[in-house]
Amino acid sequence: MVADAASRQVVMTRTVRSGWRLGAGVVGLAFVLTAAGAVLGGPNEVPAAPAAAGAVAPGAAPGQGVRALQARLKAQPKDAGAWAALGAAYVEEARAGGDPSRYPQAAEAFARSLRLRPDGNADALAGRAALAAARHDFPAALRDADRALAVNPYSEHGLAVRIDALVELGRYPAALDAARRADARRPGIPVFTRLAYVRELRGDTKEARRVLELARNAATTRADIAYTATALGRLAWSQGGYDEALRQCGQALKAEPDHLEARECRARALTGKGQLAAAIAEFEEIVDGSPLPGRLVALGELYEASGRPGPARRQYEVLGTWAGLAKAGGVNPDLDTALAAADHGDRAEALRAARAEWQRRRTVHTEDALAWALHRAGRSEEALPHARAATATGYRDATFLYHRGMIERAAGERAAARASLSRALELNPAFSPLGAREARRALDGLEAT
Repeated sequence: MVADAASRQVVMTRTVRSGWRLGAGVVGLAFVLTAAGAVLGGPNEVPAAPAAAGAVAPGAAPGQGVRALQARLKAQPKDAGAWAALGAAYVEEARAGGDPSRYPQAAEAFARSLRLRPDGNADALAGRAALAAARHDFPAALRDADRALAVNPYSEHGLAVRIDALVELGRYPAALDAARRADARRPGIPVFTRLAYVRELRGDTKEARRVLELARNAATTRADIAYTATALGRLAWSQGGYDEALRQCGQALKAEPDHLEARECRARALTGKGQLAAAIAEFEEIVDGSPLPGRLVALGELYEASGRPGPARRQYEVLGTWAGLAKAGGVNPDLDTALAAADHGDRAEALRAARAEWQRRRTVHTEDALAWALHRAGRSEEALPHARAATATGYRDATFLYHRGMIERAAGERAAARASLSRALELNPAFSPLGAREARRALDGLEAT
């Protein structure tokens, strides 16, 4: 199984470079956010798309990789704690390497742990909650997080995943309350970063930055320093602070030179400063080691912005294959399928996926995805209430504002469109190599008339 997973990753990376098509699975383009990065990332992960900030992996001790745990379990097959740690290690491997085939293995490892120790097994329950979130099954994630906390109210992993699940279900007041309670019970970097993200979703970026700075000052290990500095860098980038993002991500890379999320942050900041060649080179190296969907999309758009449509198209083609692997691993990719397909693929499929995810959960992200899919399908009047709902919490996201402005323009609300597009470009002038260019063109046209 390990060899099979490695082979798939090699094939995907080669596809990016050479443009090989991988069969019928390429038809549906998709951008699948790995929620493992949102809920299991630990001090080494900052999500590449809007999601809760990283958490620690339940039961996994430093240095306890898959092989070491497998060896331990071969000698001690009834070690329930080791089975829980192995499940967490599988989810972490899926997050880091973009291999969702690990998720069924993780599920079996957690099940083995719970069969061996059905009572009082908070680590396995919290791990199973994180796995459910990684698969975008957030109601199940919330149920298992609550079960873990019923066993151990101070479980850092249970507290963290519970906040994540509430965020991803759109229950933002409950998520803020959960973050405050977690901070009272188990203060630390996983809770601080979640509290910061909930604040950011409510539009309070100043408080989000303050909390992240507290987390950064509390960090002592290289991993925690790299993680918190990267989180600060990403927040700075999202608000147009490209020099600050470079500074923070530079600090992260001093702590951990191979930190992929810090390198991605640096690449996005370089894009913001107009250094597209350097950003492309950075992303190409990142994708070689970790061909995750958000990175493939970012690199594809950089290629397009640089006048290289062929390489860009090959990036988008690989996303369909990744989506197929994700589904095979039990992941529901509808939200991010909608976003990628609306811009780079089948617009009918984008609308189907957006509607399906919006029916399951009402978040700022599902409202934005449905709004954009409707707009791209030529139904801008219908899209407008969803675009406004996406920005109703005060969340300061340039992409949301760009989507809203383009929808308002199509719906004939020219003054509102000018205001939304202007805000998007003032907030983060390089939020997307392609989107920012389109926003400027649309704004110029509105101002000219």
